Amino acid sequence: MKSLAHSALLACSFVAAAQGAVVPRTLGPVLVTLGGLTFINKGLVAVGTISAQLRDTLGETIGGIGSAIALEPGTFTKQSGTYSGTLITQPDRGHNTEGTIDYRARRQYFDFTFAPYYGTGKLPFDVGTKTLKLTYRRTALTFDRKRGRTTGLDALGVRPQTPGYPQNPFADPPIPIANATYNHLTIDAEGLVINKDGSYFVSDEYGPYIYRFRRDGTLLSTIQPPEALVPLIGGSLNFTSAINPDTGRTPNQGFEGLTISPNGRYLYAMLQSATIQDGGSSKSTNRYTRLFKYVVSGNSRPKLEGEWIVPLPQTSKGTTLAQSEIHYLNKNQFLVLSRDGNGHGGDSTQSSYKQADLFDISKATDIHGSKFDGLTPVAPKGVLDPSITPAAYASFVNYLDPDQLGRFGLQNGGAKDKTLISAKWESFALAPVLDRSFPNDYFLFTMTDNDFITINGSAAGVPYVDPYGQDVDTQAFVFRVTLPNVEKFNV
Repeated sequence: MKSLAHSALLACSFVAAAQGAVVPRTLGPVLVTLGGLTFINKGLVAVGTISAQLRDTLGETIGGIGSAIALEPGTFTKQSGTYSGTLITQPDRGHNTEGTIDYRARRQYFDFTFAPYYGTGKLPFDVGTKTLKLTYRRTALTFDRKRGRTTGLDALGVRPQTPGYPQNPFADPPIPIANATYNHLTIDAEGLVINKDGSYFVSDEYGPYIYRFRRDGTLLSTIQPPEALVPLIGGSLNFTSAINPDTGRTPNQGFEGLTISPNGRYLYAMLQSATIQDGGSSKSTNRYTRLFKYVVSGNSRPKLEGEWIVPLPQTSKGTTLAQSEIHYLNKNQFLVLSRDGNGHGGDSTQSSYKQADLFDISKATDIHGSKFDGLTPVAPKGVLDPSITPAAYASFVNYLDPDQLGRFGLQNGGAKDKTLISAKWESFALAPVLDRSFPNDYFLFTMTDNDFITINGSAAGVPYVDPYGQDVDTQAFVFRVTLPNVEKFNV
């Protein structure tokens, strides 16, 4: 992989212009090659915000919605240069900056419109952040079996395995619940995939499990990952996020990324960072995370068909930059969102890394079904087993580019106010630009999880004021990118 000279892009642009094509104006486009293909970041083209004080139809604060997003199938359109559609957004476990709460899992629906801004001039913040207009439409709850409620409370209990699992694909393995007396499924929802039949997959950090829900939101089935990932304390399942397990996923670092192939056959999930036995207890050793591939088509039980190691980026001081989302491009290549935790809502206003990057598994070692699916570490103390070749990783779209932020009135590292880029970017969605001159161009939607931070909130029927001391609005960006060899999909 390598970055190509900016002059190469300019040469291509001049050729296209000479042929009559309309070339979007950008500041400093970036070209990257990976797996023999060239990817182009053409820059930020729209920005929107959602008020931190907005309430949903249940009367609760709308927050955390950027934990996962998906385009509602059949809604994306283009008319006279303006694009519109509906985003399905998914909060995580509710307002939890001071502990977990009894927050019911849900999806929030937002209609959007935008006309891409390709100019190089700097727009004022209040103008720049209206280039993407987001309008709340409705809320849909997610349910346990028999329409039981879910909760965001820490998982201090385990519901026993349903008889017949795994022979019966619609039975459950042992799943996390709040506690023995409050027998409600606990979900810290992160990834979201919408299927063609209206059902949907949700990846969870407590398990880390993957749940499939019917169109009406009722739990249909559960995917339990290999033993290497399930949290064990003293040899027993323990799903709490309050302490490290002996082995398994690191607390709050479960299945953060979830994506599916356009034909609906292959589902991919990726841990936010390494398991405990692979160095997950320290940010200096938790670089080597795992990607899983499941066959999920038809009515048969999902089958694990592939597993690879993905090396996450690290800072100059050796701190791992955990991933927050992935998106399928083709059978070998994916987008991945890696970031630090600084920015609006974080501890520091100075962010150093927030990016939509690329990785390629074509030459990586497939470890599924091997000893590494048990308790044998793949990277003890963060040192990768020499028998394993990890995925190739390439830097791509930099959210912190000061010129791009400045075009929309945003900044990094300055005042702690609404113009500051948010801390927690956690989601992706793709839509075609529908430009005949550039058939491989896509809009990359990305959104923040604001942790429900507001000075005027309501959660689980209780008002709250977050100790951060000010509202942190949800931010949404739209980038224009050229993605070669993307398997075509309908939106």
